[in-house]
Parts: sequence; structure tokens; C-alpha cells
Amino acid sequence: MKFVGTVMKAHGAWWSTGCLALALLAVTGPAQAQASASNHPPLLRALNAARQQGCEGRPGPAAPLREDTRLSDAAALIAGGSQLGDALQATGYRAVRATQITLRGYSGATALAQGAVDSSCSAMTQGELSEAGFHQRGTQTWIVLAAPFSPPVAAQAGDVQARVLALVNEARARPRRCGAQAFAAARPLQPSATLQGVADAHAADMARHSYFSHSGRDGSRVDARASRAGYPWRSIGENIAAGQMQADAAMQGWLASAGHCANIMSPAFSEMGVAFAVNNSSSAGIYWVQVFGAVR
Repeated sequence: MKFVGTVMKAHGAWWSTGCLALALLAVTGPAQAQASASNHPPLLRALNAARQQGCEGRPGPAAPLREDTRLSDAAALIAGGSQLGDALQATGYRAVRATQITLRGYSGATALAQGAVDSSCSAMTQGELSEAGFHQRGTQTWIVLAAPFSPPVAAQAGDVQARVLALVNEARARPRRCGAQAFAAARPLQPSATLQGVADAHAADMARHSYFSHSGRDGSRVDARASRAGYPWRSIGENIAAGQMQADAAMQGWLASAGHCANIMSPAFSEMGVAFAVNNSSSAGIYWVQVFGAVR
């Protein structure tokens, strides 16, 4: 996870920026994971039964694994000598996290499932690893477990924006320390359609062209983009993030970083717009932009 934040004063008005990136732990692919009917029902049932019992003092996850045929295709490629990342990319499965388990000499679904738990307890009890694929050849079995890349969809944008605003105002309602700087409680922010448009445009551009920066491809920063959109700003600020699939995760990261937290808590701001944009083939997959402002 990478954090960068700066605060600047430009033309007598406060301009502040912050950025946060979360690296995805697997590979890019053109399509989002979709659950499918299992081609290995006995093994899947046995694996879920063994997994839910837990191991080494770790509780089993409540949700059962689902088989995705692309992960089974990836397991077949691994059996043929491919590396995990290459196999996922070849099958078009994008994962936030993935792992593989190779078993030899087991016979029968129950024995295989117990062997997987015994050899890889940590992976088998990770609830975020919710999808699986299998390939069997002779007495060898290859299992791939993955946490699918499942960001919000465009139809959820309104709910996501409302959630971020609510979390921001919840944070501003109480005094907070952002690194070495102490902030008193601040008035709640109001939504701004203009700042929303500024955030939308920058998030979409980062997603479309697979980059992560406060500077747009034309060299513009948030102050210039806000002015270009007709926002007569007295104070302007921006937080960006990449890789987080949920609003709560993006907010947690921002609040944990001094520069981003300072933007959220600053009494200089009275309005906010927030946006996310998704491109499965981009480096981070999902990009977030939060723009704060106050008019003259």
C-alpha cells in the first residue's frame, strides 16, 4: 500500500492533495469473475465441509466456496507448467488475491479435501478466498482459490457516493488527529454537482488510461480542473485511491494517512464530490477521486 500527500497554498487559497494506492495481488484480465455451476461437485462439497470445520485453531469461514470454470481452466494450465499469474491472465480471471494447492497421492474427495486443509490451513480458512477451480490428472490434483475482483457497478454509483459522504461527515463530527496535526470537529460537507463532475472526469481518465496521479494527462491539477468546470473555488483539495473495491475500504485508507485525513477534516472545505471508475484491464482495476471545495 502506498501513501502520498501534499498540501500547497496557491493564489491565496488552500489547495491540498493526497493519494492512496492498494496493489492488487494477482493479475489483470478482461472480464470480471462469474460463479458457474460446479464441474467437480463431490470434491467441492467435501472441500467446503472440511473447510468449515476449521483447522489449527482457525475457525472455518461461514460462506462456502463456489467453483468458477475459469479457475478450473487455470488449474489445468498450472498442471501443464504455467505459473499462477500467467494461468489467471490466460483465462481472463482477475483476482484480488489467489493461491494454488497441489496434492499428490490422495484418493477420493474426502481424503483430498482433508489433505488440502492439512497442507494449507491458512489459505483454506481465508474467507475472502471465495471461489475455486480444480484439475485432476491421475493421482494429482491442482486447486486454485481466489478472491474475485468485484468492484461496484455503475448502477451503484449513487449509493456509493452517498456512503462516502456519510463516512466523511461521520469522521468530521468528532475531533481527530491526522498524523501530528489535531483537528477539531468540523461542519458536515454538502454534496456538490460540480465537484462531482470534476471527480468523475479524473477517475474515468485514470481508469481509461491506466495511470494513478493527481496530474491529469494534460498536466492539469485539481485546482485547474475545478476552475475549468466553472467552480469559483476559495479552497480546493483532492484525495485519490486505487484498488479498493468498497467505499469503506477507500475511506479507511484515507483516514489512516495524515495528508488524506487532513483533507477530510479541514474546516476550509464545505462541499465534496466523489467518484469511482472501473476498467478491468487497467493496472489497478478501480480508481477513486474525492474532491473537496469551498466557493469564494
